Amino acid sequence: MRLLEIVLLAVEALALVALAAPLPAPMRWLRLVAPLAPLVAGVQVAVERPRWQMVPAYVLSVLLLAAWLVQRTVVRGGPAGPGWIAWVAISLGALGLALSIALAVVFPVFRLPHPTGPHGIGTVTYHWVDAERSDVFSDDPAARREVMVQIWYPAVNDPSAPRVPYVRNAAILGPLARLVHAPTFVLRHLALVATEAVADAPVSTDEPSYPLLLFSHGRGGFRGHNTAQVQEMASHGYIVATIDHPGAAAGVEFPDGRVAPFDPRMYDPERVGHPPFLDRALRFLAEDVVFVLDRLTALSRAADGILAERLDLERVGIFGVSLGGAIGVEACHLDPRIGACLAMDVFVPADVLRSGLRQPLMLMTRDARTMQHEGWAQADIDETQTTVRAAFADPSSDRYLALVPGMFHGDFADLPFMTPIASRLGLSGSIAARRAHRIVTAYMLAFFDRYLKGRATTLLDGPSAEFPEVFIETRRP
Repeated sequence: MRLLEIVLLAVEALALVALAAPLPAPMRWLRLVAPLAPLVAGVQVAVERPRWQMVPAYVLSVLLLAAWLVQRTVVRGGPAGPGWIAWVAISLGALGLALSIALAVVFPVFRLPHPTGPHGIGTVTYHWVDAERSDVFSDDPAARREVMVQIWYPAVNDPSAPRVPYVRNAAILGPLARLVHAPTFVLRHLALVATEAVADAPVSTDEPSYPLLLFSHGRGGFRGHNTAQVQEMASHGYIVATIDHPGAAAGVEFPDGRVAPFDPRMYDPERVGHPPFLDRALRFLAEDVVFVLDRLTALSRAADGILAERLDLERVGIFGVSLGGAIGVEACHLDPRIGACLAMDVFVPADVLRSGLRQPLMLMTRDARTMQHEGWAQADIDETQTTVRAAFADPSSDRYLALVPGMFHGDFADLPFMTPIASRLGLSGSIAARRAHRIVTAYMLAFFDRYLKGRATTLLDGPSAEFPEVFIETRRP
């Protein structure tokens, strides 16, 4: 919990005790804490901003003031209210206090792992329109494809600069909440979570240019749901462009306030396997990546701009989780400018399996038993395991297959950081959140360092004493 939230809850707890207890005369001044509760609540809201988890505490602060006034005017010198009425009121107050504490702990304003690289992190966001493509997610044939792209890059470190929020408008993430069977408002507090990035920070001058990584989110996700990984890579000298795919994302907000919602055709809970529309949309979403790479090329070659001449377009990689991983593989199939691909916990598209993939490919997933334990449908398990094995066997280029038993689907993204009870809710596996993050980012960094920076690494070549949870296989042409 945040500092002023703790102060508010402590004030309310003290006020409840002071109003309920038959205090001796010298200590009755403690009841003056009760009218202070709304004031503390107001300060907390003004300084830290409100969140829905604290609503019971906000209501309780007003009720405490009312109880104090009743005590002063009706039952001077005694507990607030006669007999059972007082105890009912006190019990409800205690329940409200306990509820706010529980909600604030279960759905915290969390902190992501601090990046381990030497660079600070800057970020800038762009809205781009592809005039050459109509939007298959729109009913309007004249609609052109629009995307939002947030770029994270190595920056001059400024500890005092304000950090950008995890998501600017969390209201658009309602569909993501529904996918995990939660109320649509449950993710609203994500707008209060701070990243490590500074908006428009100067690019680090340690290198003349930096390799580029592209990131695609999963079905019903958003560009920020792997921010922990993105920040880690940026801190180690990569420019990372995270792409919002309107229609496939939970929601995408454009600069003029329009919101592109999640297209329900992308998800059919009544059907095992892929909805037909998803299969048709996959290539279109991969074309988003190609378009973004075109725009990044123009951005880098511009005469001015924060990223002018700072992107090394001879060293480009892509990574994604869930559907984003499939988008990444498909994008590699379409665009040879992408030199390396990391796909996490997803099937490999059939057209890629048929024609092969020239780029080095790393696949990270789990064993079938872990998927069964998570509750995956057998058809989805079979498709993932079969296509991943087939892609690994492709002799076209270097292949890596990393299996991490015990990791759930959400462990490949930021989901476990969002609640300490993720594992009890079935959203995270048996590996602790920060350990899972460490595993994924270590192998991600080793893979892209090998193929985009030419750095020697032994982590990909066999079992690791540092990461005994990982079973890795390597295949070279």
